[in-house]
Amino acid sequence: MMSATSTHTLSWHPDADVTPTPREVEAMAETLEGRHGQHAADVAEFFSTHHSITGDAGRCWAWAGVAETIRRRATKRLQQS
Repeated sequence: MMSATSTHTLSWHPDADVTPTPREVEAMAETLEGRHGQHAADVAEFFSTHHSITGDAGRCWAWAGVAETIRRRATKRLQQS
């Protein structure tokens, strides 16, 4: 019997569509904010740049979306205070 992790690993392909859902983008933004605080957007931009350099436009775009979400959330928090 294969574990869920093994099955996921076997089904993943580098050319697969990696377009995140809005829920996934929010989850990544929250995770990065929790782990990296005010540097969260910079961390997401790092991943976006890394994927851009390696030629992975889909992942580059996905991480750029996470960075933008983090910046929007920070702006909203500032406006509410």
